[in-house]
Amino acid sequence: MSDPTTESAPASGGYAFGAFKGVFTPSILTILGVIMYLRFGWVLGQVGLAQTLLIVTMATAITFLTALSLSATATNMPVGGGGAYFIISRSLGIEIGTAIGFPLFLAQSVGVAFYITGFAEALAGSVDVSSWIEALPFAITEIRLIAVITLLVLTLLAVVSADWALKTQLLILTVIMASLVSFFMGGPVAREIPETAVDLTADVPFWVVFAVFFPAVTGIEAGLAMSGDLKDSAKSLPRGTLAAVGVGYLVYMAIPLVLMHYVPDRERLIADPLVIRAVARWGILILFGVWAATLSSALGALLGAPRTLQALSRDRVMPRIVGRGFGRKNDPRIATVLTFVVALVAIMLGDLNLIAPVLSMFFLTSYGLINFSAGLEGLIDSPSWRPRFRVHPSWSLLGGVACFATMIMINAGATFIALFLIGLIYAGVKRRRLRAQWGDMRYGILMLVSRFAIQRLARRRADERTWRPNILVLSGAPQSRWYLIEMAHAFVRSASGMTVAALVSGDQWVTERIRALRHSIEDYLDKRGIDSLVKVMRDDDFYKGAEALVKAYGYGPIRPNTILMGDSAAEEASEQYAQLVRAVYQMDRNLILVREPEGEGNEVHLKPDEDLFIDIWWSGQQTNIGLMLILAHLLKRDENWATAQLRLRRIVAADMDQTEIEQHIREHVERQRLEVEVELIVAEGADHPFDVIRKSSHDAALVFLGLRAPDPEESIAAYAAYYRHVHDETANLPVTYVLTANQVDFEQIIGLG
Repeated sequence: MSDPTTESAPASGGYAFGAFKGVFTPSILTILGVIMYLRFGWVLGQVGLAQTLLIVTMATAITFLTALSLSATATNMPVGGGGAYFIISRSLGIEIGTAIGFPLFLAQSVGVAFYITGFAEALAGSVDVSSWIEALPFAITEIRLIAVITLLVLTLLAVVSADWALKTQLLILTVIMASLVSFFMGGPVAREIPETAVDLTADVPFWVVFAVFFPAVTGIEAGLAMSGDLKDSAKSLPRGTLAAVGVGYLVYMAIPLVLMHYVPDRERLIADPLVIRAVARWGILILFGVWAATLSSALGALLGAPRTLQALSRDRVMPRIVGRGFGRKNDPRIATVLTFVVALVAIMLGDLNLIAPVLSMFFLTSYGLINFSAGLEGLIDSPSWRPRFRVHPSWSLLGGVACFATMIMINAGATFIALFLIGLIYAGVKRRRLRAQWGDMRYGILMLVSRFAIQRLARRRADERTWRPNILVLSGAPQSRWYLIEMAHAFVRSASGMTVAALVSGDQWVTERIRALRHSIEDYLDKRGIDSLVKVMRDDDFYKGAEALVKAYGYGPIRPNTILMGDSAAEEASEQYAQLVRAVYQMDRNLILVREPEGEGNEVHLKPDEDLFIDIWWSGQQTNIGLMLILAHLLKRDENWATAQLRLRRIVAADMDQTEIEQHIREHVERQRLEVEVELIVAEGADHPFDVIRKSSHDAALVFLGLRAPDPEESIAAYAAYYRHVHDETANLPVTYVLTANQVDFEQIIGLG
């Protein structure tokens, strides 16, 4: 088991950025990116002004709902480094947080390569690097060389200081604002259609156009990733994020109005990727804006990716050395170098279009989970949920649904691939058994679902069709009577409920020691693959304590309907044991009494290479046969008993009509689809039934025998004597006794009678 993880607090000595520099600037620079410059005209030309404004509104609404959820979460708890990973891991658990956080790091790192490659393609026509290429000892294209040099410069800037990098982003923001001013001060363009390979007559569906535009508004991840370097995340994240979403919406609503006014030709809008440059008063500023947009997006990802990896490292998901901070500002330089390596490999691979859609899905998945986290917190309404920025849960849940719906609309294949990869990472982290020292809302979610289910169950009457055993095992410490737990687990597997109970005596068993024993038993069962609840109770008298436990244990309609305990006929405790049996029966609980197997280790040892027989002895009465057949049927679902043959055996007298009895039983067995062999055994006049049972079941691995119910007028001493007699007569058999209570008509399930 891995070492317990510790809470990721905001890094000490961080930059203490404010809302504008730390959140608004990286977010708005990612929102006002390449799609605005190179694809907005195409969107307008394809669907027209009204639908373009609808697309902008719908896409921004999803981001706005996510920003609201983020604001609620950020004002409810301190948000440390790691942005989306930090929020998701603290809300939904470290496993889900890691399953999103690590792909986010890769997506951000490869995103650096995308943005830089786009910058290199835009710059290649203006810069001649052919002489540099000729001087290199290896072959490389012009675009890749520019991209590698750009990546190196930006990485050095990020390694030296995030403060300098963000100051550079302020300069980039100025360039983008200047390009927008140039555009809005522009004028009409000439009515000419540039040469293009685009089919101008083809109609592109609305949702395809929406999918092309939507990434333009998903830039809030860049500001969220800087959460660990904010002076006050509770103030900066809501203010900076909402401001960026609002400004982006205003810009994106204004641009199509201007474009439609100055460029009425649909063909020109579709064919010219830089139609915005044609409209602008100073076209060179648009070109500078394109370069600035790609560089700012690359720099934002280059700052965010290492901080996501640093947060994973602090939580010991990744090696601690990866997240080591340097200097007074705790810069993640090692993580930045790793980001550089991933981006460099991505650049050298060349065509990244195949994995681009999958990477985009990771961002949207994180948005969706942030929404669901805030929405579920609001639904649970635990005392710890006290955000200063209140959002109704329905809005957050709507945002989560919208995110995942958008993923399907953009690229269904990439969505399923991304979710599959997330599932693989989740399973891997789950196997490591990481234990976080912070609380998350999973317990609250389960309580919410459980409360709803229990309240509905309480209003419904259980019937025979839905019956299944919910077993309370009175085993004590599992090491001493493991065979009881093993048998109960074979009955229930994963389809029913099971509780292992231990009763301890003595005044020294205070609450802390009882809790420690419960955790010890839970760990013991978990290591052996037993999925069970554990109940530890203190009582100096075992039998009285067991009776009280059977009577009180459970919640609403969810309570054990079957009690499983060890067979006992010790003289000194026989009457107390008989009293417990009668009490269980009177409380309408089925009872299973399992004899301890022979040999060491208290385990049921089976030999798969030999024939296994499970004998069910039926007296001809309907009292216990139904439950015994059900238990035998459930037992065969266990892998250890899967090859066992069920033998339904009944003792008949020589003068009885054996053919009619056997035909009657076989008809019911076939009708109820029971895989059981029917056998009638004729008892001679001098044969005692137990002699027949011992002789016939000598080769059985397990024998089910029914117990008669205690008569209301019968004394405890008399019933104890009856039980002792049955126990002694079957002393050499692997017997499991069954006593059926009255709450379920098992014969309706099995069909025998």
